[in-house]
Amino acid sequence: MALLESEVPIREVVTTTPEKAKALENDVRAKVLDMLADEGMTIKGIHEELQRRGEEKAETTVRHHVNVLKDAGMVEIARLEEAGGGTRKYYRSNTRVFSYDLPEGADETLAGTQATATEELESLVETLYTEHGDEIEAVAREMKPSEYCETQHYEEFVLRELLNRALIDLSETGVLDDVSAGSDDPSGS
Repeated sequence: MALLESEVPIREVVTTTPEKAKALENDVRAKVLDMLADEGMTIKGIHEELQRRGEEKAETTVRHHVNVLKDAGMVEIARLEEAGGGTRKYYRSNTRVFSYDLPEGADETLAGTQATATEELESLVETLYTEHGDEIEAVAREMKPSEYCETQHYEEFVLRELLNRALIDLSETGVLDDVSAGSDDPSGS
């Protein structure tokens, strides 16, 4: 006889590649991504900023972390400069990691907003399948199994990637900033 049995709904979905998941296994690398999201930095600059944030790492260790992120496709060389007979490399993140907790009571506060978002997204998903279902299904068929996922949800992954990339496009073009600047957000974000 079971002492407890309850439905456990999915509350969060993390989409990433296995390479990126491995790269993020170390919290220092998440900090590096955060530092490189807004400005290009050299290994020395990253090392100094990590020290300022309380991470005492050797510069060679910092270089290793940056190389892991670079190999995972999350960091790129943004600028090269001549420096004392050599080349100085500036790295930038092409990946943003959001690692926050919503404040207590946020679910209640956002319930109406969530209902609107769900309704609008349902309509959008229907439109995407009506107009582009063949393309979505074709990409999903070409996907390979993940070492992390026994149950494969390829089409859902493709949809989430499309929505995520659309949000990235809106962020990069300033639309999200423009919309949030027009709100009464006290944090200014």
